[in-house]
Amino acid sequence: MSESVQKLAASKLYGGSSSAQDGKSKIPAYLEQEVLSWSKEKIILKMYDLFIIANSKGDVNKMSRVLVELMSSLNFEYEETATRLYRLYEYCQRAVFQRKFDEALKIIKDLRETWAQAFNLEPN
Repeated sequence: MSESVQKLAASKLYGGSSSAQDGKSKIPAYLEQEVLSWSKEKIILKMYDLFIIANSKGDVNKMSRVLVELMSSLNFEYEETATRLYRLYEYCQRAVFQRKFDEALKIIKDLRETWAQAFNLEPN
């Protein structure tokens, strides 16, 4: 998972922008460091959260960005699982572009709940 995704997660979770016009971060350094120290599993969980937030606002661009990032984070060494997740994300992407936000939201919420349980992370 790229550092830019972690910074995006930080800016969405804690508000502000991770790159202000003057080049200084509006996110306090300790919060940015917290996000950079998260495990890959927690980052995926937070990406699901970002999708859910963007969905509630009807923000197609952000939902799409999250889905693209989720697709790019898949490990195809585990081909069957990665392929199935990729297809789900791809379906969600189509649903978002067709303005079928509820369909995509249901899938992402189910994946989030499963992910949180599988890795013993915080509940929704």
